[in-house]
Amino acid sequence: MLDTTPLLTAVERLADRLRATPESRLRRGAAAVGLALAREFALRAQRLEFPDREPLPMPDAGIFAVADQLAVAGRDLALVVGTAPSGELDGAVALVEAAEKRLQGF
Repeated sequence: MLDTTPLLTAVERLADRLRATPESRLRRGAAAVGLALAREFALRAQRLEFPDREPLPMPDAGIFAVADQLAVAGRDLALVVGTAPSGELDGAVALVEAAEKRLQGF
């Protein structure tokens, strides 16, 4: 089983950052960045856990819920990735880092 601590740490850091983001920045696109990452994590987790089933999309629960959606999707992915090839874990951490960079523009 892989150590998913780097993914969990990165996801929690980004989720905390989104929780502290002012509403105006969330509306300008920061929430969309977080939701896109949460949706990607949810899809990846479902594809790994249930490869024979079509993944269900994560709904948009609003700008104030996006940090929690990201935290939940990140934890779900970490649970599944812990038993997957290491490239999955590295790729997920890289996605969080890319999202953090995109958030710098908001």
